Amino acid sequence: MKTYINPPENTWQEILKRPLFDVSDLYGKVQAILTEIRQKGDQALREFTAKFDGAEIDRFEVSAEETYAADDLISDNLKAAIDIAANNIKIFHAAQKPEIRKIETVPGVTCWQKAVAIEKVGLYIPGGTAPLFSTVLMLAIPAQIAGCKEIVLCSPPNKEGKIHPAILYAAKVAGVTQIYKLGGVQAIGAMAYGTQTVPKVDKIFGPGNQFVMAAKQLVSMNDVSIDMPAGPSEVLVVADESSNPAFVASDLLSQAEHGADSQVILVADQPSTIEKIKAEVEAQVAVLPRKELAEKALSHSVLIAIDNPQQRIALINEYAPEHLIISTKNYIEISEQVINAGSVFLGELTPESAGDYASGTNHTLPTNGWARSYSGVNLDSFLKKITFQEITKEGLKKIGLAIELMAEAEQLEAHKNAVTLRLRKIE
Repeated sequence: MKTYINPPENTWQEILKRPLFDVSDLYGKVQAILTEIRQKGDQALREFTAKFDGAEIDRFEVSAEETYAADDLISDNLKAAIDIAANNIKIFHAAQKPEIRKIETVPGVTCWQKAVAIEKVGLYIPGGTAPLFSTVLMLAIPAQIAGCKEIVLCSPPNKEGKIHPAILYAAKVAGVTQIYKLGGVQAIGAMAYGTQTVPKVDKIFGPGNQFVMAAKQLVSMNDVSIDMPAGPSEVLVVADESSNPAFVASDLLSQAEHGADSQVILVADQPSTIEKIKAEVEAQVAVLPRKELAEKALSHSVLIAIDNPQQRIALINEYAPEHLIISTKNYIEISEQVINAGSVFLGELTPESAGDYASGTNHTLPTNGWARSYSGVNLDSFLKKITFQEITKEGLKKIGLAIELMAEAEQLEAHKNAVTLRLRKIE
């Protein structure tokens, strides 16, 4: 981990640069796989699943029997934990339901919006280095609350052709309607185009490696919408002399253990704070089961000491972190000045892990600086808004002339005529 003391603002962009990987031939490789899936359907899915996952799959869809059998393969304690998380996620997202409000812009002109669920959504759930059953809850529960008719889930099988039982249990709890043993690019292609077995969906959600992300971006150009652009996961932790070094270190490491391409940023008030936290990081990482992955992530992470409080806030907003943990004595004051972040965790008793699992907020968030313009997944992600308007005689008389003049100025005579004919009729 590199340490910087009061770096000049003109160096921040370079210091905060996300890890870069060679993707020069990535999109070509991914497009070739997608093209084959579009042309050959299930046959291509079987070939790629055997090649990339080492599994021979005859039937991609998970049966009801397989889903219910998963209940016996995980502990009652884990099932109870999943149930608690699901309930909190449900409460938080149900509160986001929009109300229909009819607005009379002038007498006789009434406008309103109606939120309608996206009919078919596809959820991609990684199952590689970690089976992310928590992501099932984060995506399927708001989809169910929104009223999506089909909730299609794809997750890679193991070499025995099975999906992790915790993923299957979470899918049952969250209301998933169909589950398929598909991972990687082949899962994205199947949901984007549809095959003999897998239905085409209207929008695809979920995290994944660089191949999955490239596939989502490619299919979004012509075939299906996606939740957001995304990259490797990241956290920025703000600490001061009041922070508990062990807590801060655990937060940094909880992000680092996601994978070698994760990024960890610490912003502190002074070098002595950094040194205390750094010592804790070294002690804790040594005993982590995913030590090797965490150490790789830490190798391209940075520790920054800035003594000016306003500059610390400016740096946070410059980086626009996916996760922002403010573990300082004045965390509320700092939080009120944050304008670019995916999800914010306030105070030393609020770890990122809470949002990842069970507090109720969604953990599917914009990365790579996209928090400047994107929100994390929420109920709106599964809805589309249709606008309505109704105009009476009184209303048309009030705005008709303005419409005619504007249409005429844009040389759109038919637009003008659509109003003129009606005005003649009612006068």
